[in-house]
Amino acid sequence: MRPEIDAIIELAIKAGAEILRIYGEDFAVTLKDDASPVTEADLRAEAIILEGLGAIAPGIPVVAEESVAAGRVPESAERFFLVDPLDGSKEFVSRNGEFTVNIALVERGIPVLGVVYAPALGQIWWGSEGGGAFHAAVANGTVTDARKIACQPCGENGLRVVGSRSHATPELDTYLKTIPVTDFVSVGSSLKFCLVAEGRADLYPRFGRTMEWDTAAGDAILRAAGGRVRTLSDEPLVYGKRDQADETDFANPFFIADSRPGK
Repeated sequence: MRPEIDAIIELAIKAGAEILRIYGEDFAVTLKDDASPVTEADLRAEAIILEGLGAIAPGIPVVAEESVAAGRVPESAERFFLVDPLDGSKEFVSRNGEFTVNIALVERGIPVLGVVYAPALGQIWWGSEGGGAFHAAVANGTVTDARKIACQPCGENGLRVVGSRSHATPELDTYLKTIPVTDFVSVGSSLKFCLVAEGRADLYPRFGRTMEWDTAAGDAILRAAGGRVRTLSDEPLVYGKRDQADETDFANPFFIADSRPGK
């Protein structure tokens, strides 16, 4: 059996509350080996999520960003959680609010359940295979005004594109010249997947480095909303990638997330 998504939602909100507590204080920023920033909020949120998942779904391994950075990597499994306790650390440090808590369940390489919570924005999204996708507000730790969401058909006159606020690349600029773009919005963290899932954007192309914990939760929500995520070779983005010839474990290739149905 899969864990109840309500329990994962509650856990994401609990981790988000700890992030907001630190967000409201002065906090130190250190750089990891890959030059990405990490704060006490990343570490405390991950500790909360790991403890919670251990209670909710004992026996299911958890691949979590900060644990992997510290060398704590579980054995390969067909079923595992992917966790980014604070996606959009640059957004957190710059205090623009566009950071998220990401929790996903992967089965046989496919993200089948995902929760994305933006604590500073008071917004949460979730979705599961066969269960649809949803968006709601969060006030005082309580989910309110939940509604089902779904991708919308692309406009006839062009595409609404969403891209990374902190990771623009020349490859993205080149790609955008090949498609009809009517609107382009820069947004931080996994919020980009959520905008496509809600029907507020048509396309999220990513021509830059991401890790599986960055994308799995948003990918699950987008799939549940009727969208898809494909590599540049038009293959589904898969999870649990290890022993890659030219990349580190769990690193993603470039991809395009869009509102078209597909696996």
